[in-house]
Amino acid sequence: MVNIKKYPFSCVCIVLIWILSLIPFFPETPLHNVEFADKWVHLVMYGGTCAVIWTEYARCHQTPDYKKLFLWAWLAPILMSGLLELLQEYCTVIRTGSWLDFAANAAGATLGAVVGLFILRSYPKR
Repeated sequence: MVNIKKYPFSCVCIVLIWILSLIPFFPETPLHNVEFADKWVHLVMYGGTCAVIWTEYARCHQTPDYKKLFLWAWLAPILMSGLLELLQEYCTVIRTGSWLDFAANAAGATLGAVVGLFILRSYPKR
């Protein structure tokens, strides 16, 4: 089980993604007219979340376990995004799942992992 004390910001980001993905409405904004604006939002949400996970991991661990990082800080967010897209498609009335959203989420998680690697390598060792 995830230690909330070690990963508080990561947990907040994940909960926010779940809430934002499953609320039955999303307010209209001027950015709705911008093409692919929602894909950028997905990219930033997952990229930011993954970067936060990597940062909190670097803060809490002296030696990195890259297998765990691959699983929990890259693959798990991508799988979560696929689950959320399926839930949107089959379990909500207004929201719809999208392969392009899933692709943007995966790209964001990958970019977040790349940023996270730089953060992990530059984090001061104790």
